Amino acid sequence: MFIVETVCVAWFSLEFVLRFLQARSKLEFLRGPLNIIDAMAILPYYVSLAVDEEEEEAGLDQERSSAGKGYLDKLGLVLRILRALRILYVMRLARHSLGLQTLGLTVRRSTREFGLLLLFLCVAVTLFSPLVHLAESELSGEQDFSSIPASYWWAIISMTTVGYGDMVPRSIPGQVVALSSILSGILIMAFPATSIFHMFSRSYQELKQEHQRIMKEECAKAAAAAVDRLGEEPERSGDHPPPILALHPDPEKAGSTEGMSLLGNSGDLSENNTHSLPVGPL
Repeated sequence: MFIVETVCVAWFSLEFVLRFLQARSKLEFLRGPLNIIDAMAILPYYVSLAVDEEEEEAGLDQERSSAGKGYLDKLGLVLRILRALRILYVMRLARHSLGLQTLGLTVRRSTREFGLLLLFLCVAVTLFSPLVHLAESELSGEQDFSSIPASYWWAIISMTTVGYGDMVPRSIPGQVVALSSILSGILIMAFPATSIFHMFSRSYQELKQEHQRIMKEECAKAAAAAVDRLGEEPERSGDHPPPILALHPDPEKAGSTEGMSLLGNSGDLSENNTHSLPVGPL
């Protein structure tokens, strides 16, 4: 696996460097979100190599003291985090996938809708958490909802219809509050969903048309280049005049010599047509 990863990272690094060298604006290239993701996917490999070497040197040079163990533990934690960041290789598919590009464009264009969704969710969680804590802990004496901040977790998983089941209201008032929170969560999640769906559909159509336009431009450029190549060939052939065929009489064939003489002296043909007739008694 290390060899496969090394080959892939070397290929990605070469591609990234070539694109960076060919970019017109280097600063604009580095600011691109996809380029940042590419850099974050490539750098952990090189950093992990350096951390591995440093960890080996530290293990050889330092004794197993408390300070040395803490330093090595930190290096190991950094190494594990960097290895986990290699999952960003998958994000490179967004460069070639229309669906992932549509998803990213929709999220970027729907920030206001997502903000409203989070606002509605926070308001509802702030409302239902004290109610369920009051219904369970104060009225029925249950200990599942120990505090209001602990009830926030229950309200979030209930309103998003996840329901892990780790915190369950037992009393009738708590169940009424739970039903109200679930219904409110469904309505809150449904409010901005229509707008986000329309934004996703519009973004998909725009990106699809953009891809089709790019493909048409590439096909037109390829056709124009082919026509230019075909046009250059007659020009090159036109620089040299075509060969002129010359007729040379064959002296061995008398008919050919007579034919050439007839074609060459057309004026003598009319004179030779007059023949004298013999005169004699009929």
